[in-house]
Amino acid sequence: MKPSYQKYIPFNQINIPDRTWPDNTITKAPIWCSVDLRDGNQALVDPMNMEEKLEFFHTLCDMGFKEIEIGFPSASETDFNICRELIEGGHIPDDVTIQVLVQCREHLIRRTFEAIEGAKNVIVHFYNSTSTLQRKVVFKTDMEGVTKIGVEGAKLVKQLTDDYTGDTNIRFEYSPESFSGTEMDFAVDICDKVMEALGSTKENPVILNLPNTVEMCTPNTYADQIEYFIRHLKNRDAAIISVHPHNDRGCGVAAGELALLAGADRVEGTLFGNGERTGNMDIVTMGLNMFTQGVNPELDFTNLPKLREIYERCTDMKINPRQPYIGELVFTAFSGSHQDAINKGTQYMKESGTDYWEIPYLPIDPADVGREYEPIIRINSQSGKGGAAFVMSNTFGYDLPKKMHPEFSKLVQKKCEELERELIPKELFEVFEKNYLTNPQKYSLTKRKIYEESENGMDYVHFKGRMVIDGKDEIQLSGTGNGPIDAFFNAIKAVGLDKYEFMSYSQHAISQGSDSKAVSYIELKKPDGKSIFGVGIDSNVNVASVLGVLNAINRAEQ
Repeated sequence: MKPSYQKYIPFNQINIPDRTWPDNTITKAPIWCSVDLRDGNQALVDPMNMEEKLEFFHTLCDMGFKEIEIGFPSASETDFNICRELIEGGHIPDDVTIQVLVQCREHLIRRTFEAIEGAKNVIVHFYNSTSTLQRKVVFKTDMEGVTKIGVEGAKLVKQLTDDYTGDTNIRFEYSPESFSGTEMDFAVDICDKVMEALGSTKENPVILNLPNTVEMCTPNTYADQIEYFIRHLKNRDAAIISVHPHNDRGCGVAAGELALLAGADRVEGTLFGNGERTGNMDIVTMGLNMFTQGVNPELDFTNLPKLREIYERCTDMKINPRQPYIGELVFTAFSGSHQDAINKGTQYMKESGTDYWEIPYLPIDPADVGREYEPIIRINSQSGKGGAAFVMSNTFGYDLPKKMHPEFSKLVQKKCEELERELIPKELFEVFEKNYLTNPQKYSLTKRKIYEESENGMDYVHFKGRMVIDGKDEIQLSGTGNGPIDAFFNAIKAVGLDKYEFMSYSQHAISQGSDSKAVSYIELKKPDGKSIFGVGIDSNVNVASVLGVLNAINRAEQ
């Protein structure tokens, strides 16, 4: 018995030894056509109602779509009525063209022309399936029979357009459905004959839509098909080459991008890839892929969360957490090394003033698509040193010194393991607060005074104060040094706290204006040679440093 995989027939490759598309680059946006309201809608468990379709249509217009396939008006009264409402209700902007789909069948074509009456700009999109498998299994006819269906449909569409008495600007689109499963020479031949029947010219071109109706091959082979088709079409100048990739192999966006490299002018797809089976090509992903390469997609993606809300509500579909650009987790890093690189990239951009987006692991600035920075770094037991520091800086304004990152990270990791889950930012700050701001105080200052004095051309700093030990004994402190930290160290050495060595400190403001405070991070070396950090906060920067020293000592003696 043969293994099950051997029952599948390998896809035939296209022989183009001098193919040119691999050397090309996408430098401009294609003509976009949204098929959300037709292809996307027909794939829903519960198709959109009138209100939802109208909202979705206006959303697409606001995004900048100039061509929108609104439905299959000859197939159902629902689609017919929605078409009429869009036209009669004045919903269609003057610069937007609606597109209607119809099979190459006479009564359906005539019904379609009834549906579009009164519209300003319309694309009549007619199609018939041409693939080897469909001819054999569905239509039980040969190439000649399939060609006749397409040509007769084209003649009727042309006749009805010529006979049309209204002011509607009617354009034509023809799809050899299942193009990717059709012999290429036959696909070229039937399209040549359809173009001839339509009388297509350079001034009045037909849209030839070449659908990857079922994705059957690798994207490079689809690109070969597009390039082969374009090379062999008799009257290329009289055609706009459009593609309609599906996602059965998970390569819909790649197929669309490579098709553009191969010479396609136009792309049909849906927001977030909704559609039959595994869906259509995702226009959001493809457009933002261009955006990240410095190419204007000519569509507005600046508020993806709003688009997501409308999409999920109208379609009752849910976005995958890993969906490119819009998924909940796509800008989130749990890995320690990733968090560290993002943190360093953020600091680099602040310090360098670069005009370019240069943050590792984030291919796009979340703000460009309306996403928040807060959830970029999420903290769990796998997170590293930079992640916790990033959240403390970007969410709470505490720029922990790099040498402090390992110490704080261990405290955070311990809390994650204790809870057996990730920490939200509020909980992360609670770890910081408990360990550095409200930790037990063996030694506490009840009085402090720091002042400068000059003597014999030398500047000195004096510290005077009172300190309570274990909440009982109060002692006097007095010390002089070349700075407030040195003076405080000399003061506490006099009362026996001489086993700690000052290592480093850093400071910054944590608020602005009249209530501005300074935070100091102090590193001390303990008697065992290990370092420990303390944090001090006060409106006086010198007092903040002193409190940081005392905080480190208190933490060491817990």
